[in-house]
Amino acid sequence: MPMQSHPKTIRARRNRHLLLVLLLLAVGALTYAGYWWLHSRFWVVSHNAFVTGNLIPVEADATGMVTQVLVEESQFVNKGDLLVRLDAHRAQTALGQSRGELGQAVRGIGAVFSTHRQMCQKLIARSARLARVRHDVIRLRQAAPSGSVSEQSVQNAEDQMMALEAEMREAEAELKAVESKVSGTTRLLHPDVEAAKHKFIAAYLEYSRQHIHAPVSGYVSMRKVQVGSRVQPGDSLMMLVPLDHLWVEANLRETEMERIRPGQSAEITVDLYGKNQIYHGVVEGIVPGTGSVFALLPPNNAAGNFIHIVERVPVRIALRKDEILKNPIRPGLSTRTAINVKDSEQPLDTSLVSAFTQEYQTDIFTDELTQAQAEAEAIIKANMVQKEDPVEAKCGT
Repeated sequence: MPMQSHPKTIRARRNRHLLLVLLLLAVGALTYAGYWWLHSRFWVVSHNAFVTGNLIPVEADATGMVTQVLVEESQFVNKGDLLVRLDAHRAQTALGQSRGELGQAVRGIGAVFSTHRQMCQKLIARSARLARVRHDVIRLRQAAPSGSVSEQSVQNAEDQMMALEAEMREAEAELKAVESKVSGTTRLLHPDVEAAKHKFIAAYLEYSRQHIHAPVSGYVSMRKVQVGSRVQPGDSLMMLVPLDHLWVEANLRETEMERIRPGQSAEITVDLYGKNQIYHGVVEGIVPGTGSVFALLPPNNAAGNFIHIVERVPVRIALRKDEILKNPIRPGLSTRTAINVKDSEQPLDTSLVSAFTQEYQTDIFTDELTQAQAEAEAIIKANMVQKEDPVEAKCGT
């Protein structure tokens, strides 16, 4: 029969094992405490953090039928590239009509200015005739007492003078009516010409917007437009996603926000690449409100039923451009974000965000207005059949 161990021996062996376990636990606790004291207490870690960026909508700015779609999802397009072409027949017809109306307005105003000159000369001629008749009346009245002229001659001259005075008043009224249309302006700056000119410019822009170009460089996503669709201004056609400017939005608990400050460094790992690929970021700013405040239906805590919930505050963390170009990521990816809170020099209300990258402005529409104005000026010049001249301040009276 095998020899059985003495109870004291068993008890001593068990105590040694328990002591070893306690020693291991103590070493582990001390190690964790040291790691926390030297490293972890300076980091705030969140798994509720996602990659985000600017999603640029491409919308129709004119009415028309889609005749061609030149891009597809996941394709990269440069700023200014043609994306969608609309049927421009109606816009081209409207442009031709407005071109004719502009020329007609220029010629019509030219006729009004000519009428003003004609009325001015007419008034001068009638003024001269009236002056001559008045002199004749004076001479006839002086000669009537001597009998050298008859009373009938004097009466006829006076009647003629009264008729000419009435014609003068009529001509003055007609001149004032014409002057109200042309006074204080020129053919080029007349309100009717300006109205027709800007109507032409609007039609030109409508025609130009039948070709839809990329406002920024980026990747095509969420393409909705199809050939044969009829689009209206404001209809969403697709989205452009620039992948060279992305950031992380980390939703931190309000209990973790005490030491968070703009300018602090951060380390981000994305599930797409795993823990071996680390992105380095900088806290750019803190959103001025919790997520619930900006929700579609914000909570009404004054309703009576209140449950305390730890709210989360979005924190924006910028990513380095060279790192995201070397290892591309996409908006919406999940991340593990760790913020180093050891340095807190910046004030809490500071923002390091800048709006100077290419998706914050576009110049693809800059030349449209200049081209439209140049074409309008050419139409006006072609229809200026008479020399430009200022309106006379006074006509002979």
